[in-house]
Amino acid sequence: MLTIHTAELLVTGQGITALPRGAVLVEGDRLAAVGPYEELAAAYPHARARSWPGVLTPGLLARGGDELLERTYYPDDPYETTELGTEPISGAEALDGLKMTEPRWGNSARRGTQKLLARGVVAVTGRFSIPSVRTAVVRSGLAVLPPTPYEGPASLNPLAGRDRAEEAFHGVLEPGAPARFAVFAVAGPAELLEQGPTTCVATVIGGRLLHRRR
Repeated sequence: MLTIHTAELLVTGQGITALPRGAVLVEGDRLAAVGPYEELAAAYPHARARSWPGVLTPGLLARGGDELLERTYYPDDPYETTELGTEPISGAEALDGLKMTEPRWGNSARRGTQKLLARGVVAVTGRFSIPSVRTAVVRSGLAVLPPTPYEGPASLNPLAGRDRAEEAFHGVLEPGAPARFAVFAVAGPAELLEQGPTTCVATVIGGRLLHRRR
């Protein structure tokens, strides 16, 4: 099935001029076309259309995925939050007190990947050593890249420490590229950096809508 995703502003990559009312055409797990919405809608009249508020961009890259998912515990809401609170738990002493097991790490990683998807993240860096965590990451659809030198501290906010939101983009939106992008309810990249990735309204990976703000 063909699907056209459009937003008030399309930013296809770093250093590329933004396109008002731009759109991407998704066919399977790839982008089949990129351009003005009116042109794509006219060329593909039978395509399903999804219109989003804000800016459509390449998805974001989160650094330190292994630290976020193998050395941080995400309490299970609502079953554990009365005892543990709602904030992620890290630090060797705190984690020792939780008596973590491999299945528990896997369940935590699933909750962690959902938090990343809800922030427009489509890829993480890191090397995963816990099999259940590795399985959770693969099933989430997130791409895994090797760590890079001096990549900075891990954070659920992939924009942290960036001078421009575009620095966190993963890939370029162009025909033939993977259908992997996010939409944020902001006016543009500058506002995204200021307001943060929790403004995400949709995350698409492999052509599938994996997060949609309710």
